[in-house]
Amino acid sequence: MEPQGDIALIGLAVMGQNLILNMNDHGFTVVAYNRTTEKVDHFLANEAKGTKVIGAHSIEEMVSKLKSPRRVMMLVKAGKPVDEFIEQLIPHLAPGDIIIDGGNSLFEDTNRRQKYVESKGLLYIGTGVSGGEEGARRGPSIMPGGSPAAWPHVKDIFQAVSAKVEGDVPCCDWVGEAGAGHYVKMVHNGIEYGLMQAYAEGFDILKNANVAALPEDHRFDFNVADIAEVWRRGSVVSSWLLDLTAIALAEDPKLDAFSGSVEDSGEGRWTVQAAIDEAVPADVLSAALFARFRSRQTHTFAEKILSAMRKQFGGHVEKR
Repeated sequence: MEPQGDIALIGLAVMGQNLILNMNDHGFTVVAYNRTTEKVDHFLANEAKGTKVIGAHSIEEMVSKLKSPRRVMMLVKAGKPVDEFIEQLIPHLAPGDIIIDGGNSLFEDTNRRQKYVESKGLLYIGTGVSGGEEGARRGPSIMPGGSPAAWPHVKDIFQAVSAKVEGDVPCCDWVGEAGAGHYVKMVHNGIEYGLMQAYAEGFDILKNANVAALPEDHRFDFNVADIAEVWRRGSVVSSWLLDLTAIALAEDPKLDAFSGSVEDSGEGRWTVQAAIDEAVPADVLSAALFARFRSRQTHTFAEKILSAMRKQFGGHVEKR
């Protein structure tokens, strides 16, 4: 049988599953693979049931089901797993085939990986994918960079599945060579830290507006869940992050399910380090990162807000 797959995706966590289903909805045939192959069977029997998604139980089988040039996208943990999959893929690919890293890799690693992959006659893309689980399913922002020759072969897929703005303009375009895509995503996530911290601090002020130590005319018994709902309906501070905050507060107004210890996934640190390297003041982004460090020693309602946002957009459950 002739290969049917337009693209393969490695990594069947929720983000990977949702992106596969998004691609399927837009008419692309996706080959799904996971290191734990039982996940492939479970995905095909459940979330992907009735779709055109094809399963594979080995790297070799996955590659054999792809049209040429073969396009293989990884949505796996940054670091060593990416290098391991690259090594597994190279023997099965042919010149002109494309390896895509859609995780949150450090741009310097992407620089190195592109040079290495190109030395083997292959092409490489490092791309940011933003929007969390819901974005992956309904339309993320996609920020690809790497080997320029690879872009024409992935453009139609990436722009089809990305979010759209007025005029059906895709939230996806080529951003540059080497690690440019992951550099853009790094700064994007650094900004996200700052936005999240601003919301967290604002809601913490509202939460504490009824403390007995305040003068009586400064005391207000605010329902922060109601305020979040009001703000998200047209306020100048409305955003998707505020939507997620409102949802979390509606489910649990006191956020008792959250410890207030907030992890950082690396991109915030990298952004601050880039600011240091470039001698660019980044007061807000730095403070937002340091606030997460502080949260592991002492917690406030603000940190619970941060934890709630992280759970809503990425399924992150903070350690207690």
